[in-house]
Amino acid sequence: MAVKNFNLPDPGEGLTEAEITTWKVKVGDEVAVNDIVIEVETAKSLVELPIPFAGKVVQLLAAEGDTVDVGAPIIAVEVAGSDPEPATPAAPAADEGDEASGPNLVGYGAKAGSTRRRARKGGTPTPASAPAAAVSTPAPAPTPAAPAAPAAEPLTPERTRALAKPPVRKLAKDLGLDLQSITPSGEGGIVTRADVEAASSGTAPTTATSAAPALRGSGAGALAPQGAGAPFAAAADVRVPIKGVRKATAAAMVSSAFTAPHVTEFVTVDVTAMMEMVERLKKDRAFKDVKVTPLLIVAKAFCLALRRHHEANASWDEAAQEIVLRGSVNLGIAAATPRGLLVPNIKAADQLSLHDLAGALGGLVATAREGRTQPADLSGGTATITNVGVFGVDTGTPILNPGEATILAFGAVRRMPWVVTAADGSESIEPRWVTQLALSFDHRLVDGELGSKLLADVAALLHDPGTAFLWA
Repeated sequence: MAVKNFNLPDPGEGLTEAEITTWKVKVGDEVAVNDIVIEVETAKSLVELPIPFAGKVVQLLAAEGDTVDVGAPIIAVEVAGSDPEPATPAAPAADEGDEASGPNLVGYGAKAGSTRRRARKGGTPTPASAPAAAVSTPAPAPTPAAPAAPAAEPLTPERTRALAKPPVRKLAKDLGLDLQSITPSGEGGIVTRADVEAASSGTAPTTATSAAPALRGSGAGALAPQGAGAPFAAAADVRVPIKGVRKATAAAMVSSAFTAPHVTEFVTVDVTAMMEMVERLKKDRAFKDVKVTPLLIVAKAFCLALRRHHEANASWDEAAQEIVLRGSVNLGIAAATPRGLLVPNIKAADQLSLHDLAGALGGLVATAREGRTQPADLSGGTATITNVGVFGVDTGTPILNPGEATILAFGAVRRMPWVVTAADGSESIEPRWVTQLALSFDHRLVDGELGSKLLADVAALLHDPGTAFLWA
């Protein structure tokens, strides 16, 4: 029997680190090949990782909430018929199989060249760290006298992290709070949602400030815990770490805004015919297994218009000094999720039937909101739709996703008075379904004429979906 470490693999797309979200196993559990042992959060998505070998879990080398570099060991498993990892013997340099070294946590781990190691489960210093300590200072040797006290138990991840349920842990992370600093009120020392909400509003003492409760206020003077959507108390600021999806989105948007020269054009459209089509499709037996929405028709119209004006379905290759005309439309749909804005895309969306596109849209949005979008689905997009209408917004000036030439904003569909021209030329004002479209494009790739034609064609298809037959 030997102990083998499982190192954090690259979750995809060349990412360099990930945050430990949830452990699916605990010390003592038996795991089989390809069992899901951990869920990690990258800058793009939540990813469940399978383990490539079987055995018994002997140590979790990183705690939930830790950020770990790709390649760092995260779990130690006792396996049969395997040579031991060449890390436990005394050696100043830690290799990737070194069980004692533990993960190099971004912002917390040992600096390059450091010989500090994670304490073993038994609390005994590793042979590798002992020589370094002896050379630098002989005095620290008496320090291990602490084991006589209960507080000196080994610092495993299970012992060091605060007790809290996953939703409470996530709430604390979103609010930028350290669970270790919050005084638990739940049975068994569990931090509750009320504890986190009270700490965020400054109405409950934390472990770091409990020695001076008078500074926080207590008893009848304390405010009730805030519910979702309630305004923050004026007494406290909340700092939210910039990481994960928000950090990646911010970097991408800044890069896009200051790299691609943006132009945005607008058009207001009578989409009564589109809304009537949506209602007919909802009643059609062929579409009973998919969700039919106005966004579906907009997505199909955008794909058809991009195929007609394929020069707009392109990207700018600065390194090669080339314009890449994309062979298919990989349609991105901006989705607001609890983790931030994600833009997964449907590969070759222009080649899908209306029914298949509806199924792909439904699956894409549901997966994104669950935080299960895979990195591959977040890359390779060629054009994007952002549906601001779901928030009651009429229009906007969307920023391009890096590497794409166009993004279409679809506004709210409203009943409005509209001037309708009859076949005989007479005009009347009637209530119609009306929406606004905004198209932003990269002026290096799409000039004013091409961008205007593209937007006008999308509008024409939404005004009269039968126009698509003229382009077949």
